[in-house]
Amino acid sequence: MGGLTGWHALIVLAIVVLIFGAAKLPGLAKSVGQSMKIFKNEIKSDEPAKADPSAPAAPQVNQTSAEVAAQQARSRNDSPSS
Repeated sequence: MGGLTGWHALIVLAIVVLIFGAAKLPGLAKSVGQSMKIFKNEIKSDEPAKADPSAPAAPQVNQTSAEVAAQQARSRNDSPSS
């Protein structure tokens, strides 16, 4: 795959135009751009959470509400009282 040239890119572009049609390409490009933007924002928002180990852990996506409540109760019990 190291020998990709400009002709290869033109052929791939022609195939994409044939499959999706020229009218749908701007919408496709816009959605890809938005997806990239969201992905970059998620990567950036994830980095500070990893840097601060004292911050409480965020609930996992697949946790039930009972598991989340138990996790919050544990974090309250572990934190020093004022």
